[in-house]
Amino acid sequence: MFKQISATILTSSLLITGCSGGSSEKEKSAYASGAPVSISFSGAFALYPLVQTWVTEYNKIHPEIRFDVQAGGAGKGLTDCLAGAVDVGMFSRELTDAEKAKGVWSLSLCKDAVLPTMNTKNPFYNDLQARGVKKEEFNAIFVSDSIKTWQQLLGKGTGSDKINVYTRADAAGAADSWAAFFGKKQENLKGIGVSGDPGVADAVRKDPKSIGFNNTLFVFDQKTGSKLPGIDVVPIDVNGNGKIDGDENFYGNLNTFLQAVNDGKFPSPPARNLYFLTKGKTEKKELLDFFKWVLTDGQQFVHTAGYVPLPENVLSEDLTKL
Repeated sequence: MFKQISATILTSSLLITGCSGGSSEKEKSAYASGAPVSISFSGAFALYPLVQTWVTEYNKIHPEIRFDVQAGGAGKGLTDCLAGAVDVGMFSRELTDAEKAKGVWSLSLCKDAVLPTMNTKNPFYNDLQARGVKKEEFNAIFVSDSIKTWQQLLGKGTGSDKINVYTRADAAGAADSWAAFFGKKQENLKGIGVSGDPGVADAVRKDPKSIGFNNTLFVFDQKTGSKLPGIDVVPIDVNGNGKIDGDENFYGNLNTFLQAVNDGKFPSPPARNLYFLTKGKTEKKELLDFFKWVLTDGQQFVHTAGYVPLPENVLSEDLTKL
């Protein structure tokens, strides 16, 4: 099971290499001889569990590779990559034109989603499960701040149960993807800023009147598919009819939710593709070999790790980029 990870994540090695640039002759000869070679990653919490699975499986056939994988948010992944602090940035939103202009090279890997979350002890839990929340109501909670109490949201008079909104304090693909649901950017989101996916999940779990948003694997248990303790999804009323219809009720377990993302029943955004980034196309042979494995044999682990595979034609296009 992917356990809840703290905001500070232990790395799997202490070796750090540059983001771009070709591999040295020494590195190439070391790789060819089976001597240890390092590959480092940082970035999106959304990708961290899957990358951990990939590197564990890859090490079974390539024990000479020493992987260093750190989560810290998509913004950190991009910054570290551009600065040459890591080989690969883990990224969980679309690149902007300005970011592409800096020479960022990307590889699409799989798909997941950002979910609106609440505490399982919310005093209006049953109402929310049956009724759901419309897109424009989420916008009024997270962007315009025009809906301030749970009673106001649910049409239950002038009660004073304030909606405690939590958002990401760090530059995050999850926040950008959630804001994109409303045609906005992360900086437009209101709420109490908390660092990291684990931080938002913990804040929601501790506050019965909270609302937040989290990546899929901070809501569902990766192995059992059940909800993680203390946290649940605020269902999205996709068709806006004031109730959660049968074809909108797909949050019961991880498999049914992933199928909804795959089938397009869950809106995109906040569903989105996930990426690896490098500063320019890498020439590092061991990294290119790993990328090729991820897009081929490594795809068998995507669904079991709690993600949605990309269509074959998209994976084929990515392979041609290598």
